[in-house]
Amino acid sequence: MTGLPTIELDFTSPPPIPAAGVQRANELLKSGRLFRYGETGVGELDVAELEMAFAQLVGRRYCIAFNSCGASLAASLMAVGVGPGEPVLMNAFTLAPVPGAIVHAGGDPVFVGITPDYEIDLEHLRTAAQSSGARVLMLSHMRGHITDMDRLMEVATDLSLTVIEDCAHTMGAGWSGRPSGTFGAVGCFSTQTFKHVNSGEGGLLVTDDDNVAAQAILLSGSYMLHAQHGTPPPPEAIERHRYTTPNLSMRMSALAAAIVRPQLDLLEQRAALWNERFDRLAELLDADPMIRVPPRRAQEQYVASSIQFSVDGLESSEMTAWLALTEAHGVHVKWFGQPEPIGFTSRYDHWRYASEQTLHATATVLQGLCDMRIPLTMSLDDCAVVAEIIRGALAVVGRRSE
Repeated sequence: MTGLPTIELDFTSPPPIPAAGVQRANELLKSGRLFRYGETGVGELDVAELEMAFAQLVGRRYCIAFNSCGASLAASLMAVGVGPGEPVLMNAFTLAPVPGAIVHAGGDPVFVGITPDYEIDLEHLRTAAQSSGARVLMLSHMRGHITDMDRLMEVATDLSLTVIEDCAHTMGAGWSGRPSGTFGAVGCFSTQTFKHVNSGEGGLLVTDDDNVAAQAILLSGSYMLHAQHGTPPPPEAIERHRYTTPNLSMRMSALAAAIVRPQLDLLEQRAALWNERFDRLAELLDADPMIRVPPRRAQEQYVASSIQFSVDGLESSEMTAWLALTEAHGVHVKWFGQPEPIGFTSRYDHWRYASEQTLHATATVLQGLCDMRIPLTMSLDDCAVVAEIIRGALAVVGRRSE
């Protein structure tokens, strides 16, 4: 007997779709008009309306909707001119769709190390850029951790790097009051179920560049219906690229857009609830001597729909035993130090379609790095129980190993 409590909580439970989204989705289902474009009978263009709303929310000129964030990342790389075999820099700590997008675009992932705070290592970025000759950085704000964007953009400018921001985990977040996705040439956001707004799957690309926007529209698969976009670039930009840019059929559907649009109005409210729970969990977990929760900087406006922390002092077998014990008591923690990829969790040395690379300091960080979703159904009282289970299980495993 461990003496630990058990919690009944679905850690994968997303917020419900607002009534307005359900109503509009039902209208579309009854009409059968689920495609984003139409040659006749097009009244309300749901995807175009979402593009206009999101461009205004973020503060960029153009937004182009895709069927996934990974698709928007690949399109971004193609639009900035990444060619076959070209090296593309990326954080070593991210999820598999990021290197997948680089390979989709024909590039070769070059991994950049991370700090103990899970952020991209700017000194290693300099070294990796210079040794590889890469001219593009795909910067993941992985799990919502935003690095010092002032310093990063200084480094990128010094190295003449084009920055594409992977904002899958930072919709509604920012640095020094400036929204994520507005620092680089392109920003890409996710509407996958476990992100800040949910359409099951989807992506939103934002940019201020006419040529990037034109190519993104063409790559997404607009046929000749470019004017039906919510934020179309000038016709001459489309004309420059329409004969040389392939249609890759990566569009968002009208149904997905209808579901997402009303959720944008709830972002601020959801962020406050997530952050309240994150702050409580961080306080309770960081109090344990075996756990470290990286601090958040004052300049970082985070939207913490998950929490990451490092566990120190356990061997791999002990980590496995601890995870099994927390799982048995209802708490689902992912571990980035797993020797084999499991579920959504993998690390850079699992992506063997990329060139083999060894990052010793990063491997050490990943060895103890843990990840847990924060569902909005988790109450503040639940936070205390979850922390008690995590810390109590560590104490049990620690005693067993003595």
